[in-house]
Amino acid sequence: MENISRLEAGIIVFLVLFIVIFVFDYFFIKRKYLKKKRKKKNNELMELSYLINKFNLNKDALNLKRLLLCISLINAFIISLVSVTVLVIDTYVILKFIIGFILLIALIYAIYELLGRFLERKYKNGL
Repeated sequence: MENISRLEAGIIVFLVLFIVIFVFDYFFIKRKYLKKKRKKKNNELMELSYLINKFNLNKDALNLKRLLLCISLINAFIISLVSVTVLVIDTYVILKFIIGFILLIALIYAIYELLGRFLERKYKNGL
């Protein structure tokens, strides 16, 4: 019975963290991007720069509003999943940090790699 309530608590914490982080990240990224766009600086968001440079994407062809939403969803998912995983693990603090760091790096690489390949395939085919 304790495992079920712990699982439910983990799911609730994940959902709350996901929503809070998504809202904060989306409006922070959107505002930051729009300010830089108004100032006509060449600085881009780190995620956009990574995707554009690594997968040779045409920035003008991308739907930036949708991509910003997708990036915010990905960031919120990664942060929430790593946080809940570290909270659920019942072990030494240093081991929690190591597991969290490895999981964080692995998720960032894997999910942004999948997004980049999807965007590359989508915009190479001219959709």
